[in-house]
Amino acid sequence: MDGVAPVTSEEFRRACGRFATGVTIASVIDPVGAPHGLTVNSFTSVSLEPPLILISLGHQVTTIDHFRWAKYFGINVLTADQRHLSDRFARKGHDRFDGLEWRPGVTGVPILPGVLAAIECAVYRIVPMGDHDLFVGEVVHATVADGNPLIYFASSYRHL
Repeated sequence: MDGVAPVTSEEFRRACGRFATGVTIASVIDPVGAPHGLTVNSFTSVSLEPPLILISLGHQVTTIDHFRWAKYFGINVLTADQRHLSDRFARKGHDRFDGLEWRPGVTGVPILPGVLAAIECAVYRIVPMGDHDLFVGEVVHATVADGNPLIYFASSYRHL
């Protein structure tokens, strides 16, 4: 770009961190029926007709191939008292579902108990974009509950 210095990854991260987001656990089932998931705050609605959502997963994410293979994925929107789940699913190097209660949704994707919303999606499109893949899902089933959301802002958990 003519005369404009590119933003550094640190500057970009800090700027994006000033946008408050909810916290979700994205989940899938692998070909042998094992659950997989990770903490995701890059989640947004895209369209009402058809009902589409989007998540963004980095190419270095260890579970990304499970999401690339899957026909369905789930989004579990966390409550303010589910920070422990966000931390658990953000850590690498362990079975995130080991010993954890969950149930299969109508599409088979893992649904966590007590979440604010459980959104089940058919994979609509996967778009490679920079060092991430954008997963667009068509919502095929959703349940909601009352409660307060877990919020992430400026690299910290927050509450309403």
